[in-house]
Amino acid sequence: MPTPRLTDLPGTVLRLIERHSGTVTGAETVSAGRNSAIAALVRTPERDLFVKGLPLDHPRVWTQKREADVAPYVQEVAPRLHWHAESDGWNLLGFERIEGEHADYTPGSADVAAVMAVMTRLADIPAPGLELKSMPHRLRTYVDDPADLAWFAGDALLHTEWTPQNALVTSNGARFVDWGWVSTGAAWIEPALWLLWLIAHGHTCEEAEREAAAHPAWEDAPGEGLNALARAQRRLWDSIAAAGADEWVRPVQRAARAWDNHRNPA
Repeated sequence: MPTPRLTDLPGTVLRLIERHSGTVTGAETVSAGRNSAIAALVRTPERDLFVKGLPLDHPRVWTQKREADVAPYVQEVAPRLHWHAESDGWNLLGFERIEGEHADYTPGSADVAAVMAVMTRLADIPAPGLELKSMPHRLRTYVDDPADLAWFAGDALLHTEWTPQNALVTSNGARFVDWGWVSTGAAWIEPALWLLWLIAHGHTCEEAEREAAAHPAWEDAPGEGLNALARAQRRLWDSIAAAGADEWVRPVQRAARAWDNHRNPA
């Protein structure tokens, strides 16, 4: 479920930021994203920052540590992490501020190729020796046949959360943010998860798969594995929608159903 976003930074948060980056001279909360209670552009004499955070008692506060742990390994494709702080009831991450726009995934947008170019660079980064979730584990409750989980196994480093808000397109290419659900799995899963968002933003299933085919791992994607992933993604997004999520879920749910129908016609 989305986490309510604070529109004003509590004094405890401001003081925690100042311990690491100096006096806060300006702060502007941002509305994009759904997983953080704190998301703000912060100015200090030392640097401009993007700060995100969760209360220490939040059930997904572990995603903050996951982002901090993986940050040194993905600097080539993501904003640099300046600091990670946990104190006074909050867990905060202070990233370099990136000037860019959220990706446009509609047909014909140049952002689609820009995101794929950097996704391809991500594919060359080996998974670090961290304790990361695996895709078979994450999808275990969304398959009818547990044998299908074998298709998803692998040691590739995967971002997995391809909402347009997680891809910032800058003058120097795309950068990927929000690494809380970074996982390991078969390399072809990354473009397969991404194509759902292309469908949700107007691509046909055939068009979305053609865009995904630009990823170097797509050539190795097994047909039965793609079929199994399409079934699992449909169940996953139906489950998210049934839990009463916000309206942003509906287009992705429809995309997952469309892709499942495309891969697994009745």
